[in-house]
Amino acid sequence: MSLDTSARAASDLDRAGGIGEGPVSPLSPALRKRPLPFDAVRYTGGLLAGLQSRNSETSVPAGERHLTDEGAWINFDNAAASRRGVEYFGPIFEDGEVYKWLEAAAWSYGRTEDETLLEWLTTYTAKIAGAQSDDGYLNTFFEVAGQRAERYEQLSFDHEIFNMGAMIQAAVAQYRASGRRELLEVAIKAADHLDRTFGRDKRQGTCGHPVIEMALVELYRTTKETRYLTLAQYFIDVRGHGILADVRGHFGSAYFSDRIPVRETTTPEGHAVRALYLAAGATDVAIETGDNELLETLKLQWDNMVASKMYITGGLGARWEGEAFGDPYELPSDRAYAETCAAIASMQWSWRLYLATGDPKYADLIERQFYNAMLPGVALDGDAYFYVNALQVRDGAVIDDPGLKNPAYGRQHWFGCSCCPTNLMRTLASAHHYLASIDESGLQILQYSDATVEVKTEQGTIRLRMETNYPWEGHVAITVEETPETPWRLELRIPDWVNDGTVEIDGSAVGVIAGTLHGVARTWRQGDIVTMAFPMPPRLTIANHRVDDARGSVAIERGPLVYAIEQVDQQNGVLVDDIEMTTTTLEVTSSDILGGVPLVHFEADVVAAGPAGYSDEGAPGLSRASARVHAIPYFTWANRTVGPMRVWIPKS
Repeated sequence: MSLDTSARAASDLDRAGGIGEGPVSPLSPALRKRPLPFDAVRYTGGLLAGLQSRNSETSVPAGERHLTDEGAWINFDNAAASRRGVEYFGPIFEDGEVYKWLEAAAWSYGRTEDETLLEWLTTYTAKIAGAQSDDGYLNTFFEVAGQRAERYEQLSFDHEIFNMGAMIQAAVAQYRASGRRELLEVAIKAADHLDRTFGRDKRQGTCGHPVIEMALVELYRTTKETRYLTLAQYFIDVRGHGILADVRGHFGSAYFSDRIPVRETTTPEGHAVRALYLAAGATDVAIETGDNELLETLKLQWDNMVASKMYITGGLGARWEGEAFGDPYELPSDRAYAETCAAIASMQWSWRLYLATGDPKYADLIERQFYNAMLPGVALDGDAYFYVNALQVRDGAVIDDPGLKNPAYGRQHWFGCSCCPTNLMRTLASAHHYLASIDESGLQILQYSDATVEVKTEQGTIRLRMETNYPWEGHVAITVEETPETPWRLELRIPDWVNDGTVEIDGSAVGVIAGTLHGVARTWRQGDIVTMAFPMPPRLTIANHRVDDARGSVAIERGPLVYAIEQVDQQNGVLVDDIEMTTTTLEVTSSDILGGVPLVHFEADVVAAGPAGYSDEGAPGLSRASARVHAIPYFTWANRTVGPMRVWIPKS
């Protein structure tokens, strides 16, 4: 049987699916898998429900206060009143931070219908509309600061197009989450302005910071206006020819993803977030235009990134200089940049590749990055953030970073560049949409959480209830609460970390292959239950021998989580910097710390620091003592105190 999911509520625009940076519209023709409507999935308990609730109840309101306190909305008021040459508040891309926060508010309102969120959407959308020029241009820095003689004078750095792209994403989110069109009308007007200005037979150029590509494709999916797709394709193809001059003299063309044409790029380079946003937008264009050659190039780029430019956590970006990818296998632990925004951008890209190909390896990476590269970026209370996610902090680390990005400072309530907090807010507000997909044969469950899934098909409604203590435990139970009377297929992602070849389904051991979708096809009945039990023993992982910082070391993983050893958990006199693992035996226990996370314990040597920095190879060895060492999930570190921490542990 084929499931027909094309039936939609009557509307002149598509509200059925797509989440700006996350999924794409279910109506896109060239998808192997399709996302579900925004309200089809709801977290009902467990870790992810708690994260999403804290995001809407704590993070989003705090974001509104920060943006207000730093004057972000004054910029819009001044632009609306045509006040030129007055004080400008925030960086030149401050508009973009407003729009990302507004997107988070929109998704949160769509889930909660909170009246305060609705008031913010109404009030701030009106401010944005009032600041827009009659021809559709919208950028408060240009309109207020008066530091540029003409628009688009410095495309490399001024973020004019980026800001409008972020606004378009927020507008599509607001429309899909609430049905409100006010910001969507602003977005259409801005996109029409860009279409009149840029293109193959118009002004040549593109933004130094990609995002407009994804935004235009999503607006095309929403309005069916093909001009937006054509313009997105232009912005993809114009890059890679050195057109973005570095007027400040700090960076080369690789920083802007402008050294190599997108269609010839086999591994991402330069500024990590920019490169990944560009790859996600190019994937959108490949999907919508049926450009299989471009899609194959992007798949190769993703494979090479994962193989040689990604941390075990899924973090991306090895260099502080330029917030950039490094060379292959250049992955320092203590100087890792691994920006939170880069993990989010990668998740956006992987989601698009999954929908285009149906390959669950992309959903595997989304899981790894969600828990280990993005989630460390926000405190457990939802009110402080990491910009940078190092894999090691040394004892005596010198803190000398005016931007407060160094993890040795601990998480911060806000940053002068607030991209990571606002990006986290909008991602957590819409994270449930990564949980499942659909195709003509049935449903695919991609991520595991207490949740309900409900989707209407032409054959009838499918409603599932999932119960689990994931990611702490591997048992999952899925109950069929409503089903068509015709057969359909339920597919379950078998995580790539499941390595013993079997899982339990309906209480019986079933042979499965890690990193695949395991399907159960039948005529379902109300009350049917599918149970799975993924074994979660802790395991030791080694890195490629070319990763110098990890050579001779191991990392601890359990289920989807990477673990770390943090100073606060060790006994007196045991410094994290001096620990060497002496065993392959790992023990898991429950705990009452950090909300009750499982701990992993192992035996180790504590190596005394020598009297000198260096010694002859044949000199007597340093003194050693034994200790029992305790490890916590990496994403929870620095929630109690800030001190030494490491993911890669030397072997004795």
